[in-house]
Amino acid sequence: MIKISQNTKKALANKKLQNNLTHVLGLTLHSRNEAVAEVHNWEQLRQHASSVKAHTLSKLAEYLTDLEDKVQEQGGKVVWANTAQEAVEFILDLARRKKVDKVIKGKSMLTEEIHLSEALKRSKIDPIETDLGEYIVQLAGETPSHLLAPALHKSRQEIAELFVDKVGMSPTEDVFEITEIARKILRQHFLTARMGITGVNFGVADTGTIVIVENEGNIRLAVSMPEIHVAVMGIEKVIPRFSDLAVFLKLLTRSATGQKISTYVNLLNGPRRLGEIDGPKEFYLVLVDNGRSRVLEDPLLRQTLFCIRCGACQNICPVYQRLGGHAYESTYQGPIGAILTPQLTSLDEAPEHPHVSSLCGACYDVCPVKIEIPRILLKLREKAQASAKGRIFQLPFMRWGFYCWARVMRSPTLYSLSGRLLRVLAKNFFGAGKLYLNFAPFSHWFLERELPDIPEESFRERYLSQRGTDG
Repeated sequence: MIKISQNTKKALANKKLQNNLTHVLGLTLHSRNEAVAEVHNWEQLRQHASSVKAHTLSKLAEYLTDLEDKVQEQGGKVVWANTAQEAVEFILDLARRKKVDKVIKGKSMLTEEIHLSEALKRSKIDPIETDLGEYIVQLAGETPSHLLAPALHKSRQEIAELFVDKVGMSPTEDVFEITEIARKILRQHFLTARMGITGVNFGVADTGTIVIVENEGNIRLAVSMPEIHVAVMGIEKVIPRFSDLAVFLKLLTRSATGQKISTYVNLLNGPRRLGEIDGPKEFYLVLVDNGRSRVLEDPLLRQTLFCIRCGACQNICPVYQRLGGHAYESTYQGPIGAILTPQLTSLDEAPEHPHVSSLCGACYDVCPVKIEIPRILLKLREKAQASAKGRIFQLPFMRWGFYCWARVMRSPTLYSLSGRLLRVLAKNFFGAGKLYLNFAPFSHWFLERELPDIPEESFRERYLSQRGTDG
């Protein structure tokens, strides 16, 4: 039986965390809804993007080869990595050959997925996160709790205390002062680092363009100032044509932050050319599979790879709003994490993820590329049920319980009798109309679940009494 983790229990008991989430996610959703309302053909754009993604994945090898050819034509180098280890080993080897002892990193969930920073540290190479949220999380020794806002779980006061402790800042809660301190520290790293590592939002097959969107300007510095730029890209991020980009940008920025367009849209085409004043001397594109090819095998599950990492499903998810990101104990959180994590690893390693959902469907409603997350969750639950580690109904009493429940729900007479019996039990043996069975084998079930109050009379009884008849 799947158990609630300690991180989940801590999150449920952390009212400060839930207040932070409610406030920030509420503002983000409001901005998103206002921005979407301005686009009269929003649903048509969603459908178009979904169709482009479906088409691209059906010919993924072809478009990735086109992207490779175009990048190489422009002087860049392309590296294929089947696993996280292959990607990490290439970057470590490159840094050693170039005698790099420090790298500056732009925000990238894929580098989190392959645990690149930890590998760099073990090799005595200092990784410096330059996104403000990522920098805060790095100072705290934590992992990101949101796809877009890594430090979403922290309040202004907690961040201020962290800066006082870690960088010697004078006590203040002024966000502009805190940001200015971070800017001064990070600027020195930009000036001295010889390698920049970033993620990729989109790779355009017909032009070889690498697209990275941001709001802080740190990625612009990370790709233009160091001698070497390494872009780490999941193979699903390729899109066929440059003409498709406008649609995806319109969907991404509005869904993510409620902006019409992000502050910076970096369009990168290889290393610096003769006569250009900035840009890297060397450019490497690392194409990472790391389990994504397996996801392609199933026609429904492959929709997971449509994701453009906007975070909208996290913002609206009632479960994420209660738990935050760290309760998921994985790189990707929220609804997208619930379907992506067990596919990139395995259901045996993450059997609980498909069950961390109420199946309300809000994630599908806001997804800019129309990923059918509820359907995928149900399919993964079905797969988990067939697995010894992922099986949630593996105890005999649970199977018998659901068998009896099915029999009762199909019989009006049994339904009425069972309701009367439960009311008698609740009134005479349990407190306040609550039904708890705090003894084996039911105790674990009721430790994690709470049944609704049992009314003194059923709807049928109330209806018949008001009709003045005994039925």
